[in-house]
Amino acid sequence: MCVAVPARTDFPGVLELLTHAVESVGGAERPGQVQMADAVGRAIRTGEHLAVQAGTGTGKSLAYLVPAIRHAVEKEATVVVSTATIALQRQLVDRDLPRLAKALKKPLGREPTFAILKGRRNYMCLHRLDSGAPDEPEDAQLFDPFAVSRLGKEVTRLREWASDTETGDRDELVPGVSDQAWRQVSVTAKECLGASRCPIGTDCFAERARAEAGRADVIVTNHALLAIDALQGYQVLPDHDVVIIDEAHDLVDRVTSVATGELTSAMCAAAARRCGKLIDADVADRLLEAGDGLALIVDDLPAGRMDELPRPLQGAIPAVRDAAHACITALGSDRKEDVEGATARKLARSLLDEVHDTAVRLLEAFDEDQAHQRDVVWLSGDKYSSNPRPPALKVAPLGVAGLLRERVFNQHTTILTSATLTLGGTFDTMARQWGLPPGAARVEQAPGAATEKEAPSDESGPKWTGLDVGSPFDHRRNGILYLAKHLPPPGRDGLTPSTMDELAELIEAAGGRTLGLFSSMRAAKQATEEMRERLDFPILCQGDDATSLLVQKFSEDVRTCLFGTLSLWQGVDVPGPSLQLVVVDRIPFPRPDDPVSSARQRAVEARGGNGFLTVAATHAALLLAQGTGRLHRAVSDRGVVAVLDSRLANARYGGFLRASLPPFWPTMDPKVVREALRRLDAAAPA
Repeated sequence: MCVAVPARTDFPGVLELLTHAVESVGGAERPGQVQMADAVGRAIRTGEHLAVQAGTGTGKSLAYLVPAIRHAVEKEATVVVSTATIALQRQLVDRDLPRLAKALKKPLGREPTFAILKGRRNYMCLHRLDSGAPDEPEDAQLFDPFAVSRLGKEVTRLREWASDTETGDRDELVPGVSDQAWRQVSVTAKECLGASRCPIGTDCFAERARAEAGRADVIVTNHALLAIDALQGYQVLPDHDVVIIDEAHDLVDRVTSVATGELTSAMCAAAARRCGKLIDADVADRLLEAGDGLALIVDDLPAGRMDELPRPLQGAIPAVRDAAHACITALGSDRKEDVEGATARKLARSLLDEVHDTAVRLLEAFDEDQAHQRDVVWLSGDKYSSNPRPPALKVAPLGVAGLLRERVFNQHTTILTSATLTLGGTFDTMARQWGLPPGAARVEQAPGAATEKEAPSDESGPKWTGLDVGSPFDHRRNGILYLAKHLPPPGRDGLTPSTMDELAELIEAAGGRTLGLFSSMRAAKQATEEMRERLDFPILCQGDDATSLLVQKFSEDVRTCLFGTLSLWQGVDVPGPSLQLVVVDRIPFPRPDDPVSSARQRAVEARGGNGFLTVAATHAALLLAQGTGRLHRAVSDRGVVAVLDSRLANARYGGFLRASLPPFWPTMDPKVVREALRRLDAAAPA
């Protein structure tokens, strides 16, 4: 006889648990952290979505984990936490959650549980390793004995690792292996036989990880898997009622990436090979020939966005579509057959479906007028570069707002957080991209927070609240924003001599200690070469070594400078005297030839909007806010952010961009900045 256990009526509140947790881990409560935790708890109770901007140093992970854990334990529910980067995933799983679980065990009555869940491709497939059909090498590698030999050695190493690993998680394999080797021992969700049909299903690493996640109070995953769960017609994540999206500024780009399709002649050839003896050779040969025809055509086409389907592709893409459909029809429906045959059929069908569906999507992308198009199509690949890539037809959504609104916000209570969410002083820009109604939020702000606008009322769409809890850093006292108004606007011919002079003078005044954020690798290398000739400080450049090792060297030697591009704008966390000057060479607008952003800009203009402000300026504001945020990583940090693009001071859109940055003390006087840097250098430990 089962006796029901009555629900607790004395469950501790969110703020009580937060105080207990902070004391247990040896920290100190911060006003922004308390305000955020209270708001997250309220959002979970009411079901109203919440967007929280929380500056670096707020302690936002504890601020959302404590109310999430409380809800999961009290309601016996599951909460999903999604991140954009592996670094944050590891911080949550290896540090924050283990400490919180121990700290909250006593007040909650049991120890909360947590698990990490990744896409199936991240786990080794024992059946594929044991007897599944391996992918054939690419044609080029058939004639490269070194590549074949390396692949064989890597697969042998994977077989040995399979008997040692308990998780089968690729990230635990150190050193790693090539993507091609990993593909030999893993499958996608579409390629998987399923636990019930697979002879090794009971030992499946991916199924065990998913089962463990299903029993956990908190599941940590990534934006890509969250997007797959929303996009696919089958459930990937276990049942959950609350989603917390950290690093939410990256959500749209990650979802767009997952929703992007690709079609190449190599995919057609691989799909035809996978059919093997499963279908008539003549049917498979049709797909092989269609792929060859596609290759001949795209080799003669220029790379870039396609506003209309070129005439040669009007025959080539339907030929691929029809040939893939013929192969799918010839394969027939799933049959009750031996496991080996079922595996081969599943692998073939997965790639055939991808080829067919992408071809259909490419053709349908040109059916609508510009104002109503849903997808953008372009040809990628540069056969004239030093590292040539085969051309690929790609198709991506112009927006993912509708998808997020329907599959995320309409399904789960959602909390979105990041250090950078208010662009131009309001949440509205990000809200539009997410599919939340702009202006519908009740915007709350902490004293001194950047958000100043009160959004107008709009009753349509999901209900949400915007909250800016500010930052524990005193940006105006500890940071200077230097706008180099006197410099000429940047051009297309690289960094100008006057910009180089300005850069050298700033680094000299700072005594090294400089992170240079450049808009292109070409600019970063140009600056590196010239500064190495003009200055005595060590100058590291992205690409000289692994980025993590370069950042480590930069952190350890206070006189060193580090120059680089995109990954440094968001991936550097160096508190202390090693970083007292952040230099931005130019406003990071998207490239004019970027197919997705240019198509989105054109679509906004076709609907009567301002495409430049909606797309290009928003992209730049987000990156600028992320890049300038590298300066303050601890309360004691002091320094200068120098933007060597005079348009930030002079252009009409400059006000929008400046309103997106932390509230540094601004100046346009180079003498003031150099004197400030010299004082900081003199006061800092050598």
